[in-house]
Amino acid sequence: VLTGVLLVGGLAALFSQVKCYNHLYVGVWVAGVSFFGLSTVYHQESLSAVVGGCQWVIKDSLSTSLISLTLWIMAMSLLCSFGGGGGRLFMLTMWGLGLCLLVAFTAGYLSLFYIAFELSLVPTAMLILGWGYQPERMRATMYLSMYMVVGSLPLLSVIILSYNDCGSTFLLLGGGVWGSSPWSICILMAFLIKLPIFSVHLWLPKAHVEAPVAGSMLLAGVLLKLGGYGLMRALWWWGISCRSLTVSCVVVLSLVGGALTSMMCLRQSDVKSLIAYSSIGHMSLVVVGVFSGSAVGWQSAAWMMLAHGLCSSGLFAMAHFSYLYSKSRSTLVMKGGLCLAPQLSTWWFLLVSVNMSCPPSLNLISEIGLFCAAVYLQCVFVIPLSLMVFLTAAYSLYLYGTTQHGPSPNFLTPYVGPQGLPMSVGFLHWVPVNLLAVFSNSLC
Repeated sequence: VLTGVLLVGGLAALFSQVKCYNHLYVGVWVAGVSFFGLSTVYHQESLSAVVGGCQWVIKDSLSTSLISLTLWIMAMSLLCSFGGGGGRLFMLTMWGLGLCLLVAFTAGYLSLFYIAFELSLVPTAMLILGWGYQPERMRATMYLSMYMVVGSLPLLSVIILSYNDCGSTFLLLGGGVWGSSPWSICILMAFLIKLPIFSVHLWLPKAHVEAPVAGSMLLAGVLLKLGGYGLMRALWWWGISCRSLTVSCVVVLSLVGGALTSMMCLRQSDVKSLIAYSSIGHMSLVVVGVFSGSAVGWQSAAWMMLAHGLCSSGLFAMAHFSYLYSKSRSTLVMKGGLCLAPQLSTWWFLLVSVNMSCPPSLNLISEIGLFCAAVYLQCVFVIPLSLMVFLTAAYSLYLYGTTQHGPSPNFLTPYVGPQGLPMSVGFLHWVPVNLLAVFSNSLC
């Protein structure tokens, strides 16, 4: 029944010119996502009942948690897109991107995962090109496409070679000897670019700056998680050793790069660029957790992906609402938010607090676990990790202080838009990331 309601609502919003259908559809979507998320996270049998014994579908807790995150962020991005003039093509693009993500997170075969992994690039590029803000969106799309294609072609080669050896790409079977060979860097590169880690991250700030609010929320909230999810599946399928020289170099690069990008956040004057660079630092911790080879590291990495998905999506939503009254993303212009939009400033404070891992958020629990996993690898890793913690607190306070405090420019007027929408979006991002910390044992 719920699936039928969502389908009817989606078709009505897609092919009708009456805007009230869009509001009705998103309302039904949010309600449906709430029930679906609870059922899939805490009762995986509900998803098993839907897919039955289909071997094309993976039904573990990691997949179901990321499916719920995908549906939730999609609902939030649609809420933030009200009044943007997207129309039918925008809805089709969002539906296409959501479908690619759902297939990628549930694919039981690596070949199917690869197809969905690459197809997600098409609607993402369409969102940036079709609804981007600046003429530079062409360059941002070019960077995005080049990085993704160049990184994924070697992975395709290894998948084909593994299929020739094993006769299957089923994820529960082994992938041959390719994981222990120099080909392992070809396997990992596609996912490290998607995360991304430092040195292959240039596409991310450009894409975020030029993307519309829905594109930024989905890109930071869900699309980056494809990289972490792919790393976990690749390590399992190919049996890549976490003690190999390649993996050790990647871990060191991630930690050093995370500290460097955290420093770069303090030099950013564009709010969206600052949030984008902060994502690189957080996702570098995911790399450390995955490559630690420990159960604590893997579980904490999965928690970090969920926490970062909700937190970063909420910050991009707040940046969008602040842009509505300031008409700028610059911290030099977007000042005095406490006076211009006091209710919005409240959610800025709460989400920035989550970003710097204030208790009782899921970010705090995941970072503690990732610290333990990193120290388990090498005690010296505590130095870049401590630096990252300090810098995260520094740029989070910088982000809040520069946008919400200080005298506002004379040409800015108080925010007079709908007050309920920013409050709802902020609430629906902040509450889950704190509630999930209480029920973290039921997650991934």
